[in-house]
Amino acid sequence: MVKCQYCTPEWLEETARIYRSDPSMEEKLKKISAKVCFRVKAEPAWGIEKDIIFGTFIEAGKLTKIAFFSEEDARRESEYLMAATPQEWKKILRKENKFLADFMLGRIKLEKGNKVTVLGLAPYAPLLVDALTQVQIQFPDEMSGEELTQYRTYMEEFRKNLSV
Repeated sequence: MVKCQYCTPEWLEETARIYRSDPSMEEKLKKISAKVCFRVKAEPAWGIEKDIIFGTFIEAGKLTKIAFFSEEDARRESEYLMAATPQEWKKILRKENKFLADFMLGRIKLEKGNKVTVLGLAPYAPLLVDALTQVQIQFPDEMSGEELTQYRTYMEEFRKNLSV
């Protein structure tokens, strides 16, 4: 299994490559068409100096886009924008917590979209989590001091280059 650092272009690229190379992923999500963005709130201790947004756009199970977004682009292009701390997203991606429960408890906030339609998508959340975790994700709290310093520098660089 490929190892990627959380919220990096490599993570999204590898996720897209694996998703598109596995027809069963598309088949499992064929009833889903949604443009969802996820805000990872700033957490300087994790090397995330300001909020970062990534999104997955799926049309009848087909992954049409997975990318980082500026605030403006996320609000314009997505149907849903959900926000949580990186620690909360980690619990979801590590399958320690369930999306629906955390959404209902307010740990994941809906910033854009209709709550009722999000609840209609919620049964498919585990499948989306599976798609995003086909790689081994290294989170910043699992990095050595040196790795975290490099991660922080890398995050600054790619965000500047992508204007996110």
